[in-house]
Amino acid sequence: MRVLIGGGSGFVGRELTRLLRDKGHEVTVISRQPGPGKITWNESYKKDLFSSRIDTTKTLAQAIAASPSPPHSWVLVSGVACYKPSLEAQYTEDSEWTPFDLLSQLVKEWEAAACLPENVAKITKQVVIRPGAVLGRDGGAMKQMLLPFWLGLGGTLGSGSQPFPWIHVSDLAGIISRALEPPADPPADPPSPVPQVFNGVAPALNTNYEFTKELGRILRRPTVFPVPGFVMNALMGSERAVVLTQGQKVTPKRTLESGFQYKYPDLTSALKEIVGS
Repeated sequence: MRVLIGGGSGFVGRELTRLLRDKGHEVTVISRQPGPGKITWNESYKKDLFSSRIDTTKTLAQAIAASPSPPHSWVLVSGVACYKPSLEAQYTEDSEWTPFDLLSQLVKEWEAAACLPENVAKITKQVVIRPGAVLGRDGGAMKQMLLPFWLGLGGTLGSGSQPFPWIHVSDLAGIISRALEPPADPPADPPSPVPQVFNGVAPALNTNYEFTKELGRILRRPTVFPVPGFVMNALMGSERAVVLTQGQKVTPKRTLESGFQYKYPDLTSALKEIVGS
């Protein structure tokens, strides 16, 4: 099977590319930089196509719709920022939501840009995956966290009581790979004009405090220096900081129902793999 990946040079993209190639698939990466196994947009399109996630996604969806032989699967990876932060609410893929800030509006428009016309949706399976914080040793959130933790300067972000939806990068790559598989022939269900949504999070429900203490325990380092919310706002800007200082209880209900088997379903197993303990 041939797979085309946008963002394939990034942290998650590298892991997904490795997994798919290990399975024998031919992977082509859309990249700004030319090279083996990559394609680039020609110069006249670069400015428009890379101006935002939305423009790029809309262009790819339009290309699929216009193709005489559209792919059997079209997968978008967006994010859990669509769900409003709360200490009480628990979200599944079936939860209704409306935009409430800049990031949630981005997710809404991004996912809308990926939708295919109904006639094409009868041929191409549409899937949206919403990941939480992606954890792995080569990038993502952990890359910035490990040094202060090794120095004994790790601590909770803000109050620490906020939910911390997370997933190991290998499991996210596995969910994406599974979504790319062709539908059953004949399909078990009639084609859907709307995308299937899967929450790309681990089944464990953890807080930022629990994550911080478990990482400190595995590294054998103290975690006594909490980072106040106002410091996060000053360092990152309020809209970026809110991703870490607030959180959502997100469960992978449909992901589990699909039969996906997590390699790292809990923090201990995930963090031990990442830090090499």
